[in-house]
Amino acid sequence: MPSALATILVLAVLLAAALSAGLILRLRPALQRYALARPNARSSHTVPTPQGGGIAVVTALVTISGLLIAAPEIGGRPDWVRLASGTLVLAILGAVDDLRPLPAGLRLAVQAGVVGMLVWQLDGQLLPGASLWLERGLALLAGIWFVNLTNFMDGLDWLTVAEIVPVSGALLLLGLAGYLAPLPALVAACLLGAMLGFAPFNRPVAKLFLGDVGSLPIGLVTAWLLCQLALAGGLAAALLLPLVYIADASLTLAARAARGERVWEAHRGHYYQRATDHGLTVPGVVARVFAVNLVLAGLAAATLLWPSWPVTLGTLAAGLALVAALLRRFARAPAPAHAEGAASP
Repeated sequence: MPSALATILVLAVLLAAALSAGLILRLRPALQRYALARPNARSSHTVPTPQGGGIAVVTALVTISGLLIAAPEIGGRPDWVRLASGTLVLAILGAVDDLRPLPAGLRLAVQAGVVGMLVWQLDGQLLPGASLWLERGLALLAGIWFVNLTNFMDGLDWLTVAEIVPVSGALLLLGLAGYLAPLPALVAACLLGAMLGFAPFNRPVAKLFLGDVGSLPIGLVTAWLLCQLALAGGLAAALLLPLVYIADASLTLAARAARGERVWEAHRGHYYQRATDHGLTVPGVVARVFAVNLVLAGLAAATLLWPSWPVTLGTLAAGLALVAALLRRFARAPAPAHAEGAASP
């Protein structure tokens, strides 16, 4: 990769981290006063905690990527405009929902509109030879699900950090290595930096939560990045990188649906929540998720470095086995002491 582009991407991480942290320091007094998240049926935190840190994360992501996209090495401005617009729409939706819960149907309709806009504008096919309409329909459903599962999984201090930092970091490294186009590499760099700026404030026991204003747009941006990786020939890598989130959320939803529960209502049925209920500490949960994500990133890289069916099938099998072992550990999870780590609402 040209040194100029590498410099831009490194600068993006640093600027996004600085802006995200700086905005949080300025916003915290107002969030403390107007945006307290009170414990509910889904929460693991026990005291009211300000939410809305996603405002800083999204602002840093959009602002820094918008500034650096002017560099001739990046390109892709129309795609960035669509992504940034969709990100801001979901941030606004999440902000309203944080303050006054919205009907599930309205939230889903807005999400479908935003994801549909991005899916419609995809350049290329994820599944060569498949019906374009079928592929786009599946991509729409997958995008909506990823936006929501990111929101569902944002229920423990540092858990979203432990997921998004390795995923966005891996995508940045793949961009530096030439496996990802400059625009998604820039977006990944800004997402990584923005999450790093937020991380100190969300450290257990958290002083600040992302809120839906952060989790929904972060889910959208991450889904778009993974889609870009798949379009570049890294479909297996795009499946491996978020496998912890996909497996936990999807298996939990399927189990709740099979029991006839209202899947859209708050609950504490996720594997990571069951782990803390059974005595595993919050740092213990997030450390395991982070470590597994690092291994998944290595497996994802292997599918690109040695592109062949044996490698692809082997890495997918290894990734599935690793995540299954993690979730099984969470489901059983007897451990020494129960930490008073907080969780985002």
